[in-house]
Amino acid sequence: MGKGRLEAFTDGVVAIIITIMVLEIRVPHDASLDALRAGVPVFLAYVLSYINVGIFWNNHHHLLHASEHVNGKVLWANLAMLFWLSLVPFVIRWIDEAGLTALPVASYGIVLTGAAISYTVLTWQLIACNGHDSRLARAVGSDRKGKLSLALYVAASGLAFVRPWVAIALYIAVSLLWIIPDTRIESLVRNRT
Repeated sequence: MGKGRLEAFTDGVVAIIITIMVLEIRVPHDASLDALRAGVPVFLAYVLSYINVGIFWNNHHHLLHASEHVNGKVLWANLAMLFWLSLVPFVIRWIDEAGLTALPVASYGIVLTGAAISYTVLTWQLIACNGHDSRLARAVGSDRKGKLSLALYVAASGLAFVRPWVAIALYIAVSLLWIIPDTRIESLVRNRT
């Protein structure tokens, strides 16, 4: 399979995930500000999740553009990442139903942790497939930002049982770390053209 097909497949799955997320947002039952205000927490969870899914998609796009080849291990690592991302609409719905309580907020972090680990494995598999001396390998380097993100996701998942709002703040902090595309790979792609 060429990397173009892998990218197209991933784009399609991410589009479906985002569509499911927006379909899970319930319209207020009446036209009052109180009804609208009641939906604010789930809307903010949707915004955060949209940004998170977008960050994974954006960085995935850059990874594939910096790669020359894919193989079966890359395909499985990619599927693992998509599996975890596909759970995002479920945890948003759970947060909507249960509120910002410990287990749903922790589960959100576990899903993001799973996606981040899978993305890391995908990166390793792409480097193994393209060579440890490839430009992708040099661009990724030690991946301090990725390791920090993973640590924050794990910490937030645990903190959700003590202070759910602190966990949410950490999820937001990780998003802010990644909102700008990965400059290591961005510069590699830019210099390649």
